[in-house]
Amino acid sequence: MVKLSIVIPVYNERDTLRTLISKVEAVDYEKEIILIDDFSTDGTRDVLKEYESKENFQVVYHDRNKGKGAALQTGFSKTRGEIIIIQDADLEYNPIDYGILLEPILDGRADVVYGSRFQGGTHRVLLFWHTLGNKFLTMLSNMFTNLNLTDMETGYKVFTKKVNESLTFKCNRFGFEPEFTAKVAKNRFRIYEVPISYNGRDYSEGKKITWKDGFAAIWYIIKFRFTD
Repeated sequence: MVKLSIVIPVYNERDTLRTLISKVEAVDYEKEIILIDDFSTDGTRDVLKEYESKENFQVVYHDRNKGKGAALQTGFSKTRGEIIIIQDADLEYNPIDYGILLEPILDGRADVVYGSRFQGGTHRVLLFWHTLGNKFLTMLSNMFTNLNLTDMETGYKVFTKKVNESLTFKCNRFGFEPEFTAKVAKNRFRIYEVPISYNGRDYSEGKKITWKDGFAAIWYIIKFRFTD
């Protein structure tokens, strides 16, 4: 059985972190769990200390807040598994979907798999403008990459060790999503997309991405089409 590296960027997720980790642990795959704290200030670090000495866990602490992309870069550098899964620390994405996410890689069809929130999976009804913004950014990204994704901004991205070793990332915040997409497209990796469930949260529940990140994503979509 292949070994998974579950990379979990964490920032101020004290209330959801234990539950999320329990769900990841319950998934029946050989795995390591890599937790990267991006300088949380709400007590999350006290929760993380509980996992420092647990088998198959790595806990890394940033000395200042650098952003989700920076946390992912730190996590990717620590991976030892054959397949990497990005897992947000909130409860928007359910590890029960790992099976469907892994299938195209395990059967040899894909190098990269996106979990799409817009392909018919069960999802919580939430913010119209946020959904429209996601679809616009996906469309713009597709225009520059010539892909036909339905959800470029998804938090569930799964990829092989080869992909991880082939790519270098620069974006420290949410610009990671268009950067990742542009680079896997340029390198002609085989990309699949599968439907996932999605339990989105609103800003009162701790959602962090804002309209400013949306405008930054437009810039990164254009930038990484023409630069590395």
